[in-house]
Amino acid sequence: MIISDSACVTGIYITPVATDLPTAVAEVTAVRETGLEGDRYFLRRGTWSHWPGGGRQVTLIEAEVVEALQQTMVITAAQLRRNILTRGVKLNDLVGVDFGVGEVVMRGVRRCEPCAHLEKLTVSGIALALNDRGGLRADILRGGMIRPGDKLKLIEATGRSV
Repeated sequence: MIISDSACVTGIYITPVATDLPTAVAEVTAVRETGLEGDRYFLRRGTWSHWPGGGRQVTLIEAEVVEALQQTMVITAAQLRRNILTRGVKLNDLVGVDFGVGEVVMRGVRRCEPCAHLEKLTVSGIALALNDRGGLRADILRGGMIRPGDKLKLIEATGRSV
C-alpha cells in the first residue's frame, strides 16, 4: 500500500531565505500553484526558484528515512530542507499521483533527489545516504491549511479521496 491508513504529517518546516535552516511551524497555508506561505519557494527566493518546470512548490520526506539516517549520522529533519515530514507513506510511489494532505490536494511531480547543494549545507555523505529516498517534489492543486497530524490520502481521478 502506498499510503497507510495511519499516514500523516509529523512536521512542517519553512524558511524565507534560501540558505537559512528551515524552522518548524505549527501550521502553514498552502497556496494553489504557488507554494507554502512564508517559504523561500513561495517567495521565489529558493536556490532553484528560477529553473523551469514544476515541482518546487512543496517538498516532502518520510520520517522513517530521517530516523534511519540518524542511526549513522547527526542530522535533523530541518537540515534535510524538506517542507513536510510524513509517516506511513512511500513518497517515491506518489510521482504522478494526486494525494491529499489534510484539506490540501497535491500532485507528486518527481523524486526529490539529493544534490551537492544539500551536502554543502549539511554533512558529508548526506547525498549518498539519501539516494533513492530523498523525498518528493509536489505541486499544490488545491490550497488550504496543513498541520501536524493531518492525514494523507490518495485522490481518485474524479477528485474524491479514496
